[in-house]
Amino acid sequence: MKSGKVYLVGAGPGDPKLLTLRGKECLEQADVVLYDYLANPALLDHLKPGAERIYVGRRGRGRYGEQTEINRLMIGRARAGDTVVRLKGGDPFMFGRGGEEAEAIADAGIPFEVVPGVTAAVAVPAYAGIPVTHRTLASSVAIVTGHEDPTKPSSTLEWDQLASTRGTVVFLMGLKNLPAIVAHLTACGRPATTPVALIRWGTRAEQRTIVGTLADIVNKADRAALEPPTVIVVGDVVNLREKLNWFEHRPLFGTTVLVTRPREQASEFADLLAAYGAAVLALPTIAIVPPDDWTSLDRAIQELGRFDWIIFTSVNGVRYFLERLDAAGRDARVLAQTRLCAIGPRTAEALAAAHLKVDRVPAQFQAEGLLEAFDQEPLIGTRILIPRAEVARDLLPEELRARGAEVVVATAYRTVRPEGDVAALTEALRQGRVGVVPSSISSTVKNYLAGFARVAEARTPTERAVVACLGPITAQTAEGVGLKVAIVAKANTVPALADAIAEYFAPSSCKV
Repeated sequence: MKSGKVYLVGAGPGDPKLLTLRGKECLEQADVVLYDYLANPALLDHLKPGAERIYVGRRGRGRYGEQTEINRLMIGRARAGDTVVRLKGGDPFMFGRGGEEAEAIADAGIPFEVVPGVTAAVAVPAYAGIPVTHRTLASSVAIVTGHEDPTKPSSTLEWDQLASTRGTVVFLMGLKNLPAIVAHLTACGRPATTPVALIRWGTRAEQRTIVGTLADIVNKADRAALEPPTVIVVGDVVNLREKLNWFEHRPLFGTTVLVTRPREQASEFADLLAAYGAAVLALPTIAIVPPDDWTSLDRAIQELGRFDWIIFTSVNGVRYFLERLDAAGRDARVLAQTRLCAIGPRTAEALAAAHLKVDRVPAQFQAEGLLEAFDQEPLIGTRILIPRAEVARDLLPEELRARGAEVVVATAYRTVRPEGDVAALTEALRQGRVGVVPSSISSTVKNYLAGFARVAEARTPTERAVVACLGPITAQTAEGVGLKVAIVAKANTVPALADAIAEYFAPSSCKV
């Protein structure tokens, strides 16, 4: 039996982009991961297929999972030969009981590795515009647990020193003890006018920051009904937030954007939106699947030598065309005499990734643009292959035929509604949790509507959200069923759609 190993991995403060490269490598190799409440679930996307996920949730309020049970799971799975990742919020050795877990693993004779993480004590204030040290305001920083071991006979914190320091004091896991923390600091001489910041879910799209002083911060927290996880920052550096608050000033901060693209194609759009500050809710209304019958595409691939042009109208068409080309035992050499046209830059990039150079990309990334790109091309007798979705507009092949071309349309893939119902989607819309509903192609609109008995039922949940469309064709589809479209991207590309959404929500002073 192979020897197992345990990796104590710091998940970072919340933003999944702050995971270390070594942490990502460990997740990719894991057979089983034990993760807790503070580890962003998005990090689990790095796991290999079949890896087991075990939630051992630990949080500042509510019941704790038994530490002995967590230790037993780690040790038992490692002894069984598994690669075990214990994924812990922030840094595993910063008030996360990582030291205790490492001791238990070492006592059991199990090989282990500690992978440090970006600690919330520094990253969370930074995302709130608060540097924990500053040359003129704070030459030191103290990082303190706000939740000591309840079995201790008395507190071991040196409150007089924490109160007398002119530096910054950061408390982790201390919200429920905020009144006691404030009382200790003021009783030991810290001025009541000392600035304080409370930052909940720091570095995540849900980040919320409350600023006050030792005199009023408890009342402000109560009025705001603030909940853990919250980082407490005490010191003059808090005043810098007014000037340095970069994260919460991004145009989409506080806005939830629904991403309905297929799961395998959603990451680019989600990353662009997140960079603008959006909270991304991924609920695909479309899935890309192979056709029921490959006959038309396979026949076309066997006859590639007779085509003058192949027009690719999507990245998906490229993907499935190349897969079937390979399945037929053929490669790019059969395309030597055939010119290639891509509907847009992303489709051209997909072809370039297969070392296929594109001969033509239209200025307008839709069927009308493709037709315009062939305006000066004599098409009589020209043989054109279009590998595309099973259901698509017929404008392109029909117009090309009208110009004298011989056009073969081959079904390369289908767009279908994902398994399951739209309950989660409609509930999020009805609750007003979604600020923007973008649609990149008409199929996403149609599949959304397919989840409702009547079109009117589909319109109601979107009335409180802004509808954004990739281009005029998708906008026409949405408006044709009564959806009010507020945003139409200037170009038919995913980055253009993200830019258009950000521009719509940007303050008027920031708009060009």
